[in-house]
Amino acid sequence: MSVCSASFRCSPLAVALRLARSASKPRTVSRVPSASAQTLRGANFALGASTRPLEGLGSRVPIFSKAPTRTICASVATEAEAAPTPIYLKDYAAPSYLVETLDLDFDLGEETSKCRAVSKIVPNYEGSPPTLELDGDASMVLAGISIDGKEISADKYELKSSGELRILDLPAGSFTLEIVTDLEPQNNTALEGLYKSSGNFCTQCEANGFRRITFFQDRPDVMAKYTTRITADKAKYPVLLSNGNLMDSGDLSDGKHFALWEDPWVKPCYLFALVAGDLALIEDSFTAADGRDIALKIWVEEHNAHKADFAMESLKASMKWDEDVYGLVYDLDLFNIVAVDDFNMGAMENKSLNVFNSRAVLASPDTATDAEYNFIERVVAHEYFHNYTGNRVTCRDWFQLSLKEGLTVFRDQQFSADMNSEGVKRIADVAGLRAGQFPQDSGPMAHPIRPDSYIKMDNFYTVTVYSKGAEVVRMYQTLLGKEGFRKGMDLYFERHDGQAVTCDDFLNAMADANDTDLEQFKLWYSQAGTPELTVATEYNAEAHTFTIKCKQSVPPTPGQPDKLPMLLPITVGLLGADGADMPATLKGMEQPGGTSTVLRMTEAEQEFVFVDVPERPVASLLRGFSAPVKLATDLSQEDLIFLLANDSDDFNRWDAAQTLLRDMQLRLLAARQAEEELVFDSNILEALGNVVADASKEDADLAFIACVLTFPGSAVLSELVPEVDPMAIYDVCKFVQTHFAASFKDELTAIMHANTEAEYGTEKASRAKRSLKNLCLSYLSSLEEPATAEEALARCQAADNMTDQVAALSALCSWDTPLAEVGLNEFYEQWSKDSLVLIKWFSLQAGRPTPGNLEKVKALLDHPDFKITNPNTCSALIGGFASSTPNFHAADGSGYDFLAEMVLKLDAINPQVAARLVSGLSRWRKYEPVRRELMKAQLERVAASEGLSPNVLEIASKSLA
Repeated sequence: MSVCSASFRCSPLAVALRLARSASKPRTVSRVPSASAQTLRGANFALGASTRPLEGLGSRVPIFSKAPTRTICASVATEAEAAPTPIYLKDYAAPSYLVETLDLDFDLGEETSKCRAVSKIVPNYEGSPPTLELDGDASMVLAGISIDGKEISADKYELKSSGELRILDLPAGSFTLEIVTDLEPQNNTALEGLYKSSGNFCTQCEANGFRRITFFQDRPDVMAKYTTRITADKAKYPVLLSNGNLMDSGDLSDGKHFALWEDPWVKPCYLFALVAGDLALIEDSFTAADGRDIALKIWVEEHNAHKADFAMESLKASMKWDEDVYGLVYDLDLFNIVAVDDFNMGAMENKSLNVFNSRAVLASPDTATDAEYNFIERVVAHEYFHNYTGNRVTCRDWFQLSLKEGLTVFRDQQFSADMNSEGVKRIADVAGLRAGQFPQDSGPMAHPIRPDSYIKMDNFYTVTVYSKGAEVVRMYQTLLGKEGFRKGMDLYFERHDGQAVTCDDFLNAMADANDTDLEQFKLWYSQAGTPELTVATEYNAEAHTFTIKCKQSVPPTPGQPDKLPMLLPITVGLLGADGADMPATLKGMEQPGGTSTVLRMTEAEQEFVFVDVPERPVASLLRGFSAPVKLATDLSQEDLIFLLANDSDDFNRWDAAQTLLRDMQLRLLAARQAEEELVFDSNILEALGNVVADASKEDADLAFIACVLTFPGSAVLSELVPEVDPMAIYDVCKFVQTHFAASFKDELTAIMHANTEAEYGTEKASRAKRSLKNLCLSYLSSLEEPATAEEALARCQAADNMTDQVAALSALCSWDTPLAEVGLNEFYEQWSKDSLVLIKWFSLQAGRPTPGNLEKVKALLDHPDFKITNPNTCSALIGGFASSTPNFHAADGSGYDFLAEMVLKLDAINPQVAARLVSGLSRWRKYEPVRRELMKAQLERVAASEGLSPNVLEIASKSLA
């Protein structure tokens, strides 16, 4: 079906009507005694790399090409295709049937692949046997079905047009169910279930991909032991992998071979994995705390074999850290990682067979930036940590997703902090939260970390579930202390190992292990929105008391107009006039307090009194960002400058600078909109000058200085105003950047040259130098001087590492200089054979602020290296364009029109990617009237399109509702 006209309009009510019509026993955990975290073998740090893709499609095409129906009996439901129906947490019911064992037999072919699934079904009901309802997908062909070895007749089951299979008149007690399905992995562009990537077979089953492989109860509370037999052409697919231990393998006739895998641990079907292909192997081993040697294997394409060493070191560091910090020892003798180019997520924690997006595994200094090294280290750790927090203890249902993801993000944040710089890591985490999660919390897609309902679960792998979920876990540790948190974790594993549980089970383990009441804390799981905390202070010189008065509120969000007060842990320090920490002793404390005290706020308004305070202090509030709130205080500009210079808490030093800059940017925004002259506050400029001067000190923390000198961007400012004028905010941010650069041009130039090393180094000091050096180049480029363009091009040409090369090219691309095209062309010629590096090339061009860049982006859709079926290139090109304020927010609406067009084309290919992109229009109500209507029109265009996937329909309709 062709894309509908942009002039078509669909009311929110019409969209709502469309939606209405649609729609065991605990195990013993292997552990070692607790040990303090320690720095492990020299792992480098880094962050993520942006990516995107797309290309022109004339009309909508099916995700699968349909094979002739070969169902052996034809009781297929004939009801009209219905729109998707919401699923509600309140409707959860335990499954009527459980599965003890599942034996899978795959015969992988070029045109058709066959899956034979044999389940040992056990009753979980009382009374007469109910109907067995199995999830499925219309892409599969049902080729066989039998019970206890006997083929069942046509009147004993119903196969719905949407793919669900209902089996009737079942025997009482346990029985064996065998189902045979035919699949076409080569046509599966949705990248869910079984599909092919670069000629290799691969699976992705979370959240609901297993139903695209066989008919099954595709829900996480149905756990079983799996065996998997894989048969394939040996020459084309010499490597055959699945979960668990390799039990047997061998050659067959006709050039085929087989492998038999057995996983001894029960798991839900979303953790099933299969890979078959021609892959190179990187091997190592790890000696566990219990003395076992664990084989570690990373499988990649042959030409990428030299790029897997860092991922291997990160894996070993993760395993050691989990033993030392949590006492968790890996529970098998083999751990596999496979890298594939086409993958919807960063990686997947399938039991013992992690499947990764290639960009989350592959790295070498000449092809990956420091940020990408950090990203790889973090993702490898995250997926490994899931072995316990997600696999051994999993979710009862998908509403509990943050039970595993929020907890595991917190654990990977701890790991990254221990491997690198705790303060810098905390700053990065909070900066990401404010730029990404806070906007979601105040928009139409706002939801609690445990949502009440969903239409398509894929849409709830969000920054709220992950990042805010991690902040909620961090609050447990803040409230209970590190020892108390570890006690809670130990009890959680002791109670629930081998089970599918809920967020309440985790909270109860924390509360019971520490004999404390956490009932109010449950609100963090059920209330959406970011709490707003207002703090006022008062010093009594006669009584030597210092009072902190707190008020909290949670703003209304969709479906939740009224909120209750949250339990907030507020970590506070007091600084004396000399800049040193003072004892922070609360009234009623039996012993003098330390230099930081955690206030436990439970009411809408509450006062806390500190005693024995000899002089008026400056309050260091919310140290370490102890609660995910928006904070407003009575701290003066002088107080904030004092904290920036003296606070012992790195996060609060950074946040003081951020607060100073945000407040100034808001004043500048008001001046810009009033057409008044923009003036940079001289006191703030002086304070920043002191930070610049610190960079020349011998003991300077260059990574921290780079954080302080990275100013708040458009996403942060947009959250602080009731109505967004994107170009006004863009102009203010550009003014602040260029004025700062002009004021300290000589100093920034000197810092850049002083931190330019002759040779690339991997150690922490070298990474810090690169981060500050390249930030200085970015500032200098904002002045748009020809000499800087020449230097940036020279640095791009001479770079011996990708961090410096991309930073220099990014500086060139930040303004309209002809040398940018020179740099881009040379970069492409150098890296045209490396698809991962070309992701950066697409992204840099897509995000350029130069006038008329939309036409350049459209032309790139037809570039031979752009692949619309690859999520990375889609994200780089289309998502990169949406991050370019001048072009995406063009006054004529052309940027919004382009995004809507791409969403509709992608929806026919990969609905998950399309759904992520359409979110770029979801906050249309936040914008000034002209752009508001232009964005709304494109959302209505998307929502009104026939044949829209549930993924995109859910986001578009909720955005309009």
